Amino acid sequence: MSQAHDFSLDTDVRPSLAQALVPVLGVVVFLGVGSGLLKLAPHAPLLWSIVLTGLVGKYWIGLSWNDLQTGIVGALSTGMQALLILFTIYALISTWVSAGTIPGLMYYGLGVLSPTVFLPATALLAAVVAFAIGSSWTTAGTLGVAFIGIGAGLGIPAPMTAGAVLSGAYAGDKQSPLSDTTNLAAAVTDTDLYDHIRGMRLGTVLAFGLAVLLYAGIGLRASGSIPAGQVEGIRNALAGTYSLSLLVFLPLVVTFGLALRGYPALPTLVAGVFAGVFTTVLVQGVPFTAAWDVFLNGTAPETGLELTNDLLASGGLAGSAWTISVVVAALSLGGILDAAGILNELARRLEQIVWSPGSLVAGTGIAAFATNFFSAQQYMSIVVPGMTLGDVYEEYGLDSRNLSRAVEAVGTPTGALLPWHAGGVYMASVFGVATLEYAPYYFFAYLSPAILFVMAATGWNIQTEAQTAAAPSDD
Repeated sequence: MSQAHDFSLDTDVRPSLAQALVPVLGVVVFLGVGSGLLKLAPHAPLLWSIVLTGLVGKYWIGLSWNDLQTGIVGALSTGMQALLILFTIYALISTWVSAGTIPGLMYYGLGVLSPTVFLPATALLAAVVAFAIGSSWTTAGTLGVAFIGIGAGLGIPAPMTAGAVLSGAYAGDKQSPLSDTTNLAAAVTDTDLYDHIRGMRLGTVLAFGLAVLLYAGIGLRASGSIPAGQVEGIRNALAGTYSLSLLVFLPLVVTFGLALRGYPALPTLVAGVFAGVFTTVLVQGVPFTAAWDVFLNGTAPETGLELTNDLLASGGLAGSAWTISVVVAALSLGGILDAAGILNELARRLEQIVWSPGSLVAGTGIAAFATNFFSAQQYMSIVVPGMTLGDVYEEYGLDSRNLSRAVEAVGTPTGALLPWHAGGVYMASVFGVATLEYAPYYFFAYLSPAILFVMAATGWNIQTEAQTAAAPSDD
């Protein structure tokens, strides 16, 4: 949902290009060697990167330890809502499993969907829900979890399902006036919110339309791949373990009802947790204290079918520790890079090498992805290039919606491709699918930037301030 963010770029800190590149290259090497070659969890490579950046900032750039610590605290403060949502989503998933909400979605979904239509239908449904509630994370953490279970029953690999959910969730999020990133991109570039949404519409529709066609093509090959009796076996296991009356969908109605009425994401999700516990007690007959134990420690259902048990196992609030610790480390790295002036220096250097409106738009997209890579949070990927490059767009006579579109077309969807990014860690955790496993099927993350770069190369849909002034008003 929309909320205010207080970002200030410290222009007093001006490291040289060499000073900026050393920690940047260090991050690339540490993450590449640590995560890629040594197969370590992201925690250690992120810590190495934080230490290197801190040493460069202290002993080469000349910052104090207090300056660096302030940067870390500021980044953690900026990412606090994401951390709180992570905690809440873990608890919500567990309470929705115990309430029968997610098992109910799986049971009825397996009764109406087929392998042929499942992937494109999943993408479309995720897009509609994300547009309506303005949150890709909530969509993935609720309906997305159920889609993973339905897909498994239909013989669709989980990475494919996760990719389809993400394509729909981020496409819908980018067009929603309720989305925090959509509001943020408009705000930091001084663009009217609805001008920004209209500016993104063509690229978003094209990218998402192509993604749906790709999912439809995959679905045609998936036809007939259901193991004999698997769907009926899963449905019987679910029906034998949970009461699956329509009352199990009460948490869904409460959560999405509040979201549609404009309530912020966090209180909406907390209400969903309480609705899940209430439904667990009322509908499933679980004792009150046991229902709240599920909230903390998660679920381990015994349905008599191993596949169903695995699909419905969850960690609860306590199970979020691994994910939260990665996000805290990644946010800390982004904060110390920002405090040292490194992200701003790289964005400032970009200003010096653009030579045309098209190169400026393409460079903005690259800057958004680079900021995502190093800061590990999508807010910074929008804020840093959005605030740094505004004057350059004015010099080229470009309307600000070109800037807002560029930072969001790349910054918002690509974070979920990075295993150490807050979005990538979160999505991998809720789906139970490693980031690099679902990445090949997350088509929207590639198509959205690709269409932006086509626009940059051809000048198509690049609007000048003069064209905007001459256009008839929508009012």
